[in-house]
Formats: sequence, structure tokens, C-alpha cells
Amino acid sequence: MSDLFSSATPSSNDYDASSIEVLEGLEPVRRRPGMYIGGTDERALHHLAAEVLDNSMDEAVAGHASRIEVTLEAGNRLTIADNGRGIPIDPHPKYPGKSALEVILTMLHSGGKFSHKAYATSGGLHGVGVSVVNALSNDTVVEVARNKEIYRQSFSKGHATSKLEKVGATQNRRGTTIAFTPDPEIFGEGAKFRPARLYRLARSKAYLFAGVEIRWKCDPALIEDDTPAEAVFQFPGGLADHLKEQVGSRECATSEFFKGQQDFPDDQGRVEWAVAWPLWSEGGSSYYCNTIPTPDGGTHEQGIRAALTRGMRAFGELTGQKKAKDIHADDVVAGAEIMLSVFIRDPQFQSQTKDRLTSPDAARLVEAAIRDHFDHFLTDNMDRGRALLGFVLDRMDERLKRRAEREVKRKTATSSRKLRLPGKLTDCANDDPAGTELFIVEGDSAGGSAKQARDRKTQAILPIRGKILNVASANTAKIGANQEIADLTLALGCGTRDRCDVDNLRYERVIIMTDADVDGAHIATLLMTYFFQEMPDLVRKGRLYLAQPPLYRLSAGGTVAYAKDDDQRAELERTTFKGKKVEVGRFKGLGEMNPQQLRETTMDPRTRSLIRITLPQEYEERSAVRDLVDRLMGKNPEHRFQFIQSHAAELDEEEIDA
Repeated sequence: MSDLFSSATPSSNDYDASSIEVLEGLEPVRRRPGMYIGGTDERALHHLAAEVLDNSMDEAVAGHASRIEVTLEAGNRLTIADNGRGIPIDPHPKYPGKSALEVILTMLHSGGKFSHKAYATSGGLHGVGVSVVNALSNDTVVEVARNKEIYRQSFSKGHATSKLEKVGATQNRRGTTIAFTPDPEIFGEGAKFRPARLYRLARSKAYLFAGVEIRWKCDPALIEDDTPAEAVFQFPGGLADHLKEQVGSRECATSEFFKGQQDFPDDQGRVEWAVAWPLWSEGGSSYYCNTIPTPDGGTHEQGIRAALTRGMRAFGELTGQKKAKDIHADDVVAGAEIMLSVFIRDPQFQSQTKDRLTSPDAARLVEAAIRDHFDHFLTDNMDRGRALLGFVLDRMDERLKRRAEREVKRKTATSSRKLRLPGKLTDCANDDPAGTELFIVEGDSAGGSAKQARDRKTQAILPIRGKILNVASANTAKIGANQEIADLTLALGCGTRDRCDVDNLRYERVIIMTDADVDGAHIATLLMTYFFQEMPDLVRKGRLYLAQPPLYRLSAGGTVAYAKDDDQRAELERTTFKGKKVEVGRFKGLGEMNPQQLRETTMDPRTRSLIRITLPQEYEERSAVRDLVDRLMGKNPEHRFQFIQSHAAELDEEEIDA
């Protein structure tokens, strides 16, 4: 046993009590801002504005504020003021020497929204919103007008830089004013609030509560588009006004929107909705909880989908349409413009950024509140109800027709040949190839990360073992006997060579995702050769892509960026991280990236970049490509040797060393 301990490396002896850090105050926020606002990009920067504005909206919804002012000034300084009750400034009973204001601004999980004494419903839940804004700003000033006195306190990077002081008296003013400048150390020197984005944020909040007036003002020198420098938002019609603006001049299945609001029983909150069904264009949806946007929907979305679907089925049965029993939720809501806003107590969200509502009771409450109103909307005017039912049934017929066509294609691709999909293929949930993707991933380790990072509805994963067979130098018998090639061909389902029919391809896109190194490039080349030779129509029609995973992860001062090669790394160090000590990590392979990193950098359609592989249209150019593939990948190694000799002079010393 003593020999075992004596063999420990010297570095392991450095791990003792002094290695254990305790982060105090708001330091955790500055160390890991992504945990609180989802990152340090432009979206996260504007999340700070939303956090402060949401607090003012909570005052308005609670009936204590009628006006909110949003002002963007030079120097990336944003000021949000309301005429609510004002943050309490009296000493906090649990923290002697500190006011309630200072506790709220400098301590996580502090605020007046944990119980229902101060707010029946609110967007703030965890007591972290305004303290996070303070932590990630280099200059924050809070003014409170309360009890006919004005108080002020300054903060920076999560710490108070002044005492709470009384700065004057007032007769008419009341409420809270928060002015802050996001910290460039966190968001980068070039990070700026965008007037257009703040303008839309302020306007959308005004739609959500008819009783509030929001005033927008921006320094004209900051505006780069047609965003007005000043505006006043107040919408007595609430969501219905918002929907009217969204629909515009588009013709709808019913001339009247389905709109309304309803309180939940036992003071559990309320719901407001507005729905339209445009005829010749796709719709959209906007979901909110306690004025917080929930772009990923959630349980309140489930509630309105259920209410509309069951209502349409019931109306179909009432009017003698037997096939109405087959109406699916997508037939009713997929083409609709939906606005839904709920106010509930103690809402639960999927994360601190509140993109998805997970409160289990919300689905039941919303469905119960909306269903009766929808039944009346359909039956009070039977012509209107029949028009909407006809619209929905047409969409249902289209859906069933597409499903039947897909079944025929899939039977052709799989069942008719009595073949099963390869066992290592993790397929996507969607049956329709439209919008789906197959990622061909290098290795089981990378395949495991990709499975966790993917969108299960639309993204399938097929891991392959290392370098597949070079089909350009192999005969037909050898290709047919290769298991990796057989699995790949089977997963795609469209056949090969003269039997290849791209219309039978089981996915809309095929994406090669290999490591960002020389071996990865070699594997990608072998796969491209396979598709060029065995499925040229797939390439010709632009269905083949190369993923662009990063090779490096760079971080400094809370800013994180990724570089796909040495050139991009040097560019980032010269621009984004100029003058900073940069920590550089090199990914040895996709398997070293955690699922979150892989999703953000390589798989999420919103943030990734892909290279589309295509073939030239002109015959002469196609012949040149065929000749190049034959020389570089064919059976004669002399051709490859000649190519290397003739192009060696084009490489610099760094590339040769690599």
C-alpha cells in the first residue's frame, strides 16, 4: 500500500485545501455568465435589458405602475424607469447595515417574488435577474423615488461603489430607475445594444398588458435603420392588436380573429389569446408567461393546441363530418398565427433564460379556459365555423396524402427489399424527409456526443468506424462486401449507381461530420468519393454537406469563441481577444466536445456553418472533376505522387509541419 501512495506524481501533491475555491457574492455570475443568461453573445446581452424591463412590467401587471420608459444613450448605456412603488430602501432585517436595495442588487436569490405578498404573478422567480445585470455591468446606478424622497446608489461588477444616499425631495415622482452599461470584459469591446431589437422588445411588452404605456427613446446617432428615435406604445386591444399587425393584409379563413381572455379559477392567474388562420401563407406563434417570451413554447402551448384541436373535432362531428375525428393538432395550428399570454403563480421554466414553460398545471388551465370560448366561436356563427372547418380539413387531407406518399417511398427503400435499418443508426422522429438531416459521424465517441446534441425530431446520427473503404480503387465485389458501406447505403435508402433515385432519399440533407484535423479531412474525402461514385445525383442536387466543427476553443474574461483552423484562431486573438491573455484549448476530436459545445458550434442550424458539395453543370467541368477524383483516389498511386510533387511548392513551412 505504501508503494502505491509513494508512486503519486508530484503534481497530485499540489491538490489540497488551498485548491478549493469558494465563490462569494456575484462572482459565480461573472465566472459563468452562460448559466444565468445563456452565454455572452448578442442575445445574452439583450437578455440583460429584458431582465430589467420585466421587473417594471411586474409592477405594471400588479397594478402599481402605468408607465415605463426605455432610453438608449451613447456609450451603450440603457436606462429603464417605471412609476411603480420603488424598490424598498429601508434597512434589511437580516443584513444589518444594508438596505433592501443593496441586498437585491448584490445578492443572488433575493427579491419580493418568492411569496405572493408583493406580486400575485411575476416574471421574476429566482431573485437573480437584476443582480445578474449588476454583476455583468461595469457601471450601474439605481434611483428610487419613494415617500416623496429620491435615493441613489451606484454599483460596479456586482459590488456597491457608494452608500445609499438621499439626493433630494419630490412631490410627484415615484418608482425605480435603473441605468447600466454592460461590461466589455464579459461581452467584448464591440458588443452593443441594437436599437431595433430594444424597440421591438419594448413594443412587444406593451402588447402583453393593455394597462401600461411604454415610452421609447434612443440617441439618433445610434440608429442605423428605420427604427424611430422616439415612440409611445399603448395597445388597448392587447394581443388582438398585436395579431392584427402580424396578419396585415393577408386573407384569412375567418374574417374575425378568435380572441379573448379568461381568469383561471381560484385566483390562479389568467390567459389571453388571439388566433388567425391565413389562407395563402404559413403562420407563426408567440407564447408568453408573465410577460416573458417563451420561444420554445411549453405546457401553455400544449393547452391551446389541445383546446383548438378538440374543439374542431367536436364541431366536425356536430356538422356531420365523420372524418373530423382524424383531425390532428398540426392541421389546426401549423398554419395559424397564434398569440398566447398566460399569467400564473410560481411558473416553472426549463432554464434561467425561461425559453420554455414546464409548469404542469398550465396545460390543463389553458385548455379549460379556451375550449368553451372556442366552441362558442364556432357555433355562434355556423358559416364562420364551417369555413374554418373546411380550411382545417383541407390541411388534414394534404397531410394524409403526404404521409401516404412517404409510406410508398419508404416501402420502396426498405420494406420491399426486406431490409432493416442498420442497428447503429439513431434515426430521427419525423417520418417526412423534409427538414431532416443525417449526420455521418467519425467514431462511436463522437457519435455518442452527437446523439445527445441533436434535435431528435429532425436529426439522425450514423457513426462510422474510422476510414471507410476507398470505393474509387475497389472493385464491385469488395464494395458490396464492406459492412460500413452497406450500412451507409441502407440508411440512405435511395440505392446506388444506376438504381439511385434521390427522391427515395430518407433525409433532406446528408452531412459529413468529421474531426477538424488531417485524419478527419481524409475520412471526409473518402466519403465524398463514395457519394461522387455511388450516388452522383445526390451530390448534383445539392443534398450533401460538410460540417465545420471547430479545432480550437478560446476564452478570456468570460468571452468564449471557437476557431475552425489556425488562421481563424489568429484572427480572433487579434480582434475579439486583443490585448487579453487567452486560454486556448485544442479539440483532439469531436468526441472531446461536450454535447452543448457540439450543438452550438456544429449541429444547431441557427449557429452552425455548412459547406455544400455540388457538381458543375457543364459537361466539360464534370469531366474534369471525374478525372481529378480518378487521379487522386483511383488505383494508380503514381498519379497521386505526381499531384503531390506538382503542388508541394504551394505549401508553407507551417502547413508542412502540421
